[in-house]
Amino acid sequence: MPICTTKDLPVRSILEKENIFVMDEDRALHQDIRPISIGILNLMPLKEDTELMLLRSLSNSPLQVDVTFLTVKDHDFKNASMSHLNKFYQTIDDIKDQYLDGLIITGAPVETMEFEQVDYWDEMTRILEWTKTHVTSTFHICWGAQAGLYYHYGIKKHMLPEKLFGVYPHKVLYRKVPLVRGFDDLYLAPHSRNTTVLTDDVKKHDDLIILSESPEAGIFLCMNEDGSQIFCMGHPEYDRYTLDKEYKRDIAKGMDIALPKNYYIDDDPNKKPKLQWRGHANTLYTNWINYYVYQATPYIFLGKPKD
Repeated sequence: MPICTTKDLPVRSILEKENIFVMDEDRALHQDIRPISIGILNLMPLKEDTELMLLRSLSNSPLQVDVTFLTVKDHDFKNASMSHLNKFYQTIDDIKDQYLDGLIITGAPVETMEFEQVDYWDEMTRILEWTKTHVTSTFHICWGAQAGLYYHYGIKKHMLPEKLFGVYPHKVLYRKVPLVRGFDDLYLAPHSRNTTVLTDDVKKHDDLIILSESPEAGIFLCMNEDGSQIFCMGHPEYDRYTLDKEYKRDIAKGMDIALPKNYYIDDDPNKKPKLQWRGHANTLYTNWINYYVYQATPYIFLGKPKD
């Protein structure tokens, strides 16, 4: 699938070296098709790392995807370049009158705080409310999933006794649901979080369906009935070294952190980590794009003619 970005997005060169088809705006204008419009609300501190991982994940279908990067204005991202944010990112105020076919809301390193204590929570609630009328399907990741479940359903998060950190096996509960079409009975996915939502709390809501879970990690995927709100508790977009970087960063800070589970060969952090989840991650994002974004979005979206 062609990923449409600005010509000078820094991660573009990395994607091109990986033989991922990246198209700039000028070439996209000459394509006589309606591109799928996807927003990425990137709340992670390392913006470019997250951009790269998510663009990789979106590159595995024949559809043309026009990507808009979004941020929040009510927070100072200390690890992000302001010039990068100003050049490549927009806020909800910039696009509030537009419609997106899909929106990805990433995780954020604020999970140990109460939602209302997060300095951009008011802005976050505006975005979550906006998705109800301006986005065909919203894909929430990790803290983004917890925030969505809390805002839309009042489901609270709970602190875990220790960080859930590593790669865990999950089972599929409802194979006929298109989001998990093509999944094996058991598959692996990464997690990195200190909080969780309880299965019993999710089951209290008749319009939510739990699609996949793990005995150790709990719910991995759940969604509402029409797929307009999808919640993923892990990080299927992570690359081979993401957990490795997190582990070694925290060790360097003197933090008491356990090895990520089921990750290093022989549990040796000096060995190359095992990449065991990429196939199912690609299938997950492709299924979302195909079944819940592309097939659910009319050619003329919500009465708005194509440009």
